[in-house]
Amino acid sequence: MEPVLVIDDDLELCELLSKYLQREGFEVKIVHDGNQGVERALSEEYALIVLDVMLPGINGFEVLRRIRAESRIPILMLTARGDDVDRIVGLEMGADDYLPKPFNPRELVARIRAVLRRSNADAIKPPPEEPDLIAITDIELDKATRVVRRAGEPITLTVVEFDLLEILMKSAGRIVTREELVKTVLGRDFSPYDRSIDTHLSNLRKKLGGLPGCPERIKTIRGIGYIFLKAAAVISDGQ
Repeated sequence: MEPVLVIDDDLELCELLSKYLQREGFEVKIVHDGNQGVERALSEEYALIVLDVMLPGINGFEVLRRIRAESRIPILMLTARGDDVDRIVGLEMGADDYLPKPFNPRELVARIRAVLRRSNADAIKPPPEEPDLIAITDIELDKATRVVRRAGEPITLTVVEFDLLEILMKSAGRIVTREELVKTVLGRDFSPYDRSIDTHLSNLRKKLGGLPGCPERIKTIRGIGYIFLKAAAVISDGQ
């Protein structure tokens, strides 16, 4: 059974999640306080953390910040329905996914399994015919070690950001649709109203930086998707 830590002060919801997740094969540990959540997250081994934004003491964003300072453990945040600000802030701070309340427990399980599949991707060996190292301009991506370097210096990426960059670099010079990225990286069906993939890409752009004469390496093709530029050239999207 994979251990999951739930950090949420809603006692009724925690009891429901505990029963449901245990039936789905997870070992569930629950804490109701942000400070205790940070302590447990950093002192014990978990496959994933389910973290609520609204917590007594320190809120979920501060919990996320403290955990991310020391650990890359996958984190799925629970946000208030319709609160895009919470969703965007959580993703920008390094959350792997989010789910607005109230939610169907089945969807939570599906999201958890999708995040775990992504986080376990480094245990899957790539096909022998594919090179482990992808290099374009000054960006190097090592699939074997899951390390990305810019001009020889390592860049810290989340699991989602690494997977996005790998797909885009492997497809450098051609458009990768948003639908393809959502299905491949996030592991769920595409919805035009789900903007989380765009937030992840925005974070990735900031970490990669630009090149002289080329402020962005990942070009948005409006209404279609994204393209990783092979060189410092400007590609028009026709707008």
